[in-house]
Amino acid sequence: MALRRNRDFLLLQTGQLLSSAGSSLSGVAYPLVVLSLTHSPPKAGLVAFARVLPSPLFGLAAGAVSDRVDRRAIMLAADVGRALALATLALVIAFHPVFWPIPLLAFAEGTGDAFFGASAPGATRAVVPAAELPAAVSVQQARSAAVGVAGPPFGGALFGLGRALPFLADSVSYVFSFAALLAMRTPFQQPREQGRLRLRAQLAEGFRFLWAQPFLRTTAFLYAVGNFTIPAYLFVLVVVGRRHALSGGQIGVLLAVFSAFVFLGTLLSPAVRNRLSVRAIVLLELYAGLGALAYVAWPSVYVLAAGLLPQAVVLPITDSVVIARRLAMTPDRLLGRVEAVRTTLARTAQPLGPLVAGLLLGAVSGRATVAILGVLTAGLAVGGTASRALRAPPALVEVL
Repeated sequence: MALRRNRDFLLLQTGQLLSSAGSSLSGVAYPLVVLSLTHSPPKAGLVAFARVLPSPLFGLAAGAVSDRVDRRAIMLAADVGRALALATLALVIAFHPVFWPIPLLAFAEGTGDAFFGASAPGATRAVVPAAELPAAVSVQQARSAAVGVAGPPFGGALFGLGRALPFLADSVSYVFSFAALLAMRTPFQQPREQGRLRLRAQLAEGFRFLWAQPFLRTTAFLYAVGNFTIPAYLFVLVVVGRRHALSGGQIGVLLAVFSAFVFLGTLLSPAVRNRLSVRAIVLLELYAGLGALAYVAWPSVYVLAAGLLPQAVVLPITDSVVIARRLAMTPDRLLGRVEAVRTTLARTAQPLGPLVAGLLLGAVSGRATVAILGVLTAGLAVGGTASRALRAPPALVEVL
């Protein structure tokens, strides 16, 4: 079945399109509202840390739950929780703008993200045949990139009209995601036998499966370091933009350009997948990350933004080959746990990216911060080049 005629896939993507659009609005507003209240990059980094901390903190439990409980019910509950957290945050900012509730509510939203994200791969796997998974992942990446183009400038503009507006819009977006999930017909998991294993034993089973697959193990590690450096670079871009007296809308435009190049990568993805090997695609992303070092030689916010663009193009292409293989080769009964283990390994460092970047920016210059991040990026590229697992990636086959 072609994806454009796949009703449940279209519903899933429509709901996620709207919720992603809301998240892109609040994503640029979080650091802006903290900087406007406190003028402190470390505190802005703390909020970014709190928002993504639940992914590694609760990821294992969320994955185990997604293999035992109806995945649609988990995703619906997550949408309700995220909508309430963002609505509360909008009220706080509008009527009692103080700092301390912001990281708490950001953490609450991130908790919903962790549980939703643990079940979402199962939903995609349920409605898309294995042969169409690379195309489906490309569609998902295109969706995220498209809202990333429009969302940050619009979020910055909304922030200029009223600091609470981006968060209110994000709250409403989760309501649309909730409605789309309710309208889907396909079960989000295959029939299951009620397992008797304890939670720890179930998670260990997922870890053993992932660790036995060299490709999954290696890409999880590579993603872990990348999930530290990329958010850190983007956080530096926001703070440096503020130091250069750019408005929220102008900073949003810079972030939108990054997303526009991600979108460009989704358009190029089919052609690149046909011409380059999986290993070549992964290495291309790793080495493209070194472009940010141009800022060390020429410390302009626009140079930093331009230096991030080569990697932005390759990001969705890499995801299309890595995520598709990960979903196809993992048995459905293990999918939630394997994804949870993989997410925990890959995203443990993610909350630290903005936090460490904020602390560095409070202590040293932007050039020194980018140089330190560049050393990590270079090490990641060297590690990927030396990896044996990338030289013989698995074929794209479906495992029942």
